[in-house]
Amino acid sequence: MTTQLKYSLLDPTGNITLLVETPVPIEDQPAVALELMKQEPSAEQAGFVSFDDAGIHLRMAGGEFCGNACMSAAALYRKRAHHSGCSTAQESSMVLVSVWGTAEPVPVRINALADSIWEGRVQMPLPLSIGRELFPDGQMLPVVRFPGITHVILEEEPDPVRAEALAGEWCRMLDTEALGLMFLNRKEHRLKPLVYVPAAGTLFWESSCASGTTAVGAFLARETGGTVELPLAQPGGTLFIEAAPDGRLFLSGRVRILKENRGGDRK
Repeated sequence: MTTQLKYSLLDPTGNITLLVETPVPIEDQPAVALELMKQEPSAEQAGFVSFDDAGIHLRMAGGEFCGNACMSAAALYRKRAHHSGCSTAQESSMVLVSVWGTAEPVPVRINALADSIWEGRVQMPLPLSIGRELFPDGQMLPVVRFPGITHVILEEEPDPVRAEALAGEWCRMLDTEALGLMFLNRKEHRLKPLVYVPAAGTLFWESSCASGTTAVGAFLARETGGTVELPLAQPGGTLFIEAAPDGRLFLSGRVRILKENRGGDRK
């Protein structure tokens, strides 16, 4: 079945993302995503995307929100528009991504740098809450909740075995659809993200995490009471987060289109 699907493999700052364009029922998406990710072992996540006159429609396999996938979908949309000769989409660098679970479409400014390399700037959804929450070991840890995913910020070196064990436990405790553990080195501006999405059956030390980067920026802006403009180096590269004075959050990065599978034919 999956060999007949039209999908693309994209690289937004190392967070390899698989986007499927063939319609797949929501209830089948997690299983289809896992099968495709076996075929494309570099992929860290999968989503399902469609394009129409209203813009882009995106649903991740586990229903979580992902800024890197938004950027990737925008790059793919611009490429499709260019090849179809749609002058309006070709000239405009701003597109809207309607994401499953978010109340408003997500604006993405996307610009071509080379044939298959794009630069994106995403106006990220505002967090539902930012604060510290009590954990079973007595710690009060920073927790930033977005629609579809919650991030816990930890300023310590990660113990991979312990972190992976805690991901499921904390996801249930925080009653969230997906959980990110963001290991932040504040002094060196480094971030190591672990993301657990139970509905998709995935637990990955991701090469970069857009919503986790945004969570860090939002928390630091709340903590300092000021504007934050911060590059965060991650295993796959650097993402930039800007927390504007009016509270809006902007994430910037780059996307490469690695491969396109047109349902049997590969490009």
